[in-house]
Amino acid sequence: MHSPITNWPKMEQPREKMRTHGASALTDAELLAIFLRVGVKGKSAVSLAQDLLHYFGNLPRLLSCTPEELTRIHGMGISKWSQIQAAYELVKRSLEETLCEESVFTSSDYAREYLQAKIGRLPHEVFLCLYLDSGMRLIECQELFRGSLGHTAIYPREILKEALSRNASALIVAHNHPSGNHIPSKSDQELTKTLIKALNLVDIPLLDHCIVSGTGFFSFLEAGLIKND
Repeated sequence: MHSPITNWPKMEQPREKMRTHGASALTDAELLAIFLRVGVKGKSAVSLAQDLLHYFGNLPRLLSCTPEELTRIHGMGISKWSQIQAAYELVKRSLEETLCEESVFTSSDYAREYLQAKIGRLPHEVFLCLYLDSGMRLIECQELFRGSLGHTAIYPREILKEALSRNASALIVAHNHPSGNHIPSKSDQELTKTLIKALNLVDIPLLDHCIVSGTGFFSFLEAGLIKND
């Protein structure tokens, strides 16, 4: 494992393995090694990738790390951080484009993955509005409010104004819980009721309110707390 990858049997090398069996056949460490390209003295790129995954605990934590966190590790510089972040950003943009092309009802898994990737591991609370057209496709995802670790001030009047300016036919809102607890608080439930009433005044249904954490996801719709025809 610590010898150069070029010395490994051909079909055990990550690039050859991917070419023959597809990306899904590779482990997280092997996929990451392809981005790293090279290891450090005494360690192959795969060994270095395994060290990174062990250090951060899992892949999502690695993908959301800061440059300072990554460069503490021997062999990891700002260029490698940039490569990883560029790949992660491509994934998020791909998911967003899918939501722009397909109804959120037929791509709900993509919506969940998109929200998890976009705000799941942020250290501060963020409130997003997903404006949908008449075909329930994404018009735009807007970060409308940003707050401290424990509180974000949400203004329904501002949400109404932004939805109307985009000629939205429906709306999904989402926010993250940096604490890691994705269960809605009493204030989350009250906010949802207030938004439903406000949006009903302009005939824009609130389809869902999603709460995201680093490891969890809560949907008011799936929990039966929002009723849509």
